[in-house]
Amino acid sequence: MPTSSASTTDASKPAAATGGVQSLERAFDLLERMADAGGEVGLSELSASSGLPLPTIHRLMRTLVACGYVRQQPNRRYSLGPRLIRLGESASRLLGTWARPYLARLVEETGETANMALLDGDEIVYVAQVPSKHSMRMFTEVGRRVLPHSTGVGKALLAHTPADEVRALLARTGMPAATEKTITTPEGFLDALEQVRRVGYAVDDNEQEIGVRCLAVSVPNSPTAAAVSISGPAGRVTEAATERIVPILQEVAQDLSVALANTGPAQG
Repeated sequence: MPTSSASTTDASKPAAATGGVQSLERAFDLLERMADAGGEVGLSELSASSGLPLPTIHRLMRTLVACGYVRQQPNRRYSLGPRLIRLGESASRLLGTWARPYLARLVEETGETANMALLDGDEIVYVAQVPSKHSMRMFTEVGRRVLPHSTGVGKALLAHTPADEVRALLARTGMPAATEKTITTPEGFLDALEQVRRVGYAVDDNEQEIGVRCLAVSVPNSPTAAAVSISGPAGRVTEAATERIVPILQEVAQDLSVALANTGPAQG
């Protein structure tokens, strides 16, 4: 699990301060707080975290339940509702579309295939790719799902996740070896995540496919946990190339983060 992004809306802020409709701002803020709390909360928890009075929260939640965006459980707690799934799936597809100009810039500046991936449950899903112009290039099908332990994007996405949560994820997925270089123990993977935190980027060194190296960084403050990467033949993505490519990856990830925060029109 990635670190949850902090809610950016102050529920107690007057609508005039943001130029928006206060009830809408509050409703979306509550949905984000529910997501940050794992998807299920009680009204008292929402009141404590948002600062809103219980009657206000109850009225907003009743409306969200009626619309299908929140569901009330038998234990009286509230969970995110099924109508959000369709919105999320559509937004994920758009996220890949918005990212493509930034991936194209990565290809232009590094020469290698560029990817964007998300953590979906316990799996990595690739949502966008721009291929290298080299005749020998890497190709990952958009929509492909892989396990995090054998990928650079998986390491980048899990680098700041608490160790006990990482261990729980690995216990659920297992750690099958894709190659002889795949990390297959929780301790080894946690060591790799420590390395990511130390140097600021992740490496897949022949761990998903022999002969292929991948460099990845997370997209800071993304609305959903995302990472961008480049992949290419190990003979081209050398240690020397890594020193040149990583700053480009980090800069593009930061620019993409800003675009997403602004509901990002594609860069020209």
